[in-house]
Amino acid sequence: MAHGEIGDGSTKMINITASDFEGIEYYATLYKKDYDTIVHEALKLYFETQEKARVEKELDDARKETNLDYDEFWDGVDLD
Repeated sequence: MAHGEIGDGSTKMINITASDFEGIEYYATLYKKDYDTIVHEALKLYFETQEKARVEKELDDARKETNLDYDEFWDGVDLD
């Protein structure tokens, strides 16, 4: 179990499974880094991946709203 202080002074806890801890331990040993560094790097990559996916979804949603086919674009337009 890990403890962390939040900006408002409250404390939150997270549970880490044995297999997750073994992974942290393995990579910490492999790359000769401390556990905190491994966790911070993993979280940074996770957050970057999630942000990229969120932005891509927003762009896809925007494209769906603005992409008109030829007939939809010209529907109701009178060029006379």
